[in-house]
Amino acid sequence: MEDEVVLLDFWPSSFAMRVKIALGEKGIKYKCKQEDLFNKSTLLLEMNPIHKKIPVLIHNGKPISESLIILQYIDQVWNHKSPLLPSDPYQRSQALFWADYIDKKIYGVGRRVWMGKEDQEEAKEELMQCLKTLERELGDKLYFGGQNIGVVDVALVPFTTWFYSYETYGNFSIETGCPKLVAWAKRCKENYRSVSEALPHPLQIYEYVMELKKRLGLV
Repeated sequence: MEDEVVLLDFWPSSFAMRVKIALGEKGIKYKCKQEDLFNKSTLLLEMNPIHKKIPVLIHNGKPISESLIILQYIDQVWNHKSPLLPSDPYQRSQALFWADYIDKKIYGVGRRVWMGKEDQEEAKEELMQCLKTLERELGDKLYFGGQNIGVVDVALVPFTTWFYSYETYGNFSIETGCPKLVAWAKRCKENYRSVSEALPHPLQIYEYVMELKKRLGLV
């Protein structure tokens, strides 16, 4: 009997993009259900009653929430190809450390940049410091996972489609400060179909941010 896999999604969400990349790498067929985060569906509230957030992966009727937990679940359940996490316990712990670092840093500080409030300059500096830290961790490797993408790549690359919005609203250049990181992002999109198919065009994200700012009364 074939698995039934459903993703509760919101297309601009970097967290949901992670799940789509992982499912793509594993070659898993799934149904994608778009959510309206201003009018959440009954299904979302039933499947994630604690946080009431996307993404939620529903596998044969059972919900899994929180994107990094979903990535680990996908890697364990569909372990036949494209491992996302190293088998070595120490290397695995380091990969999870950096994925967690991305979770705790990039979304919040990036949001402060595009919102454009009084702390924008501070947020821009903090964002660049975070990205430079990640660039140092990448070093001379092709990918954070080494020769192939791994969980850190999957965790970070969705945020790169937001870079244009950060730069436009913040009036700065990420590539100037982090050229190796931007080159890595281009490699991911060029060499991995799962990445190129999961990430919306940066201009689509920018248009979404413009609409969101209007809705939030920020323009």
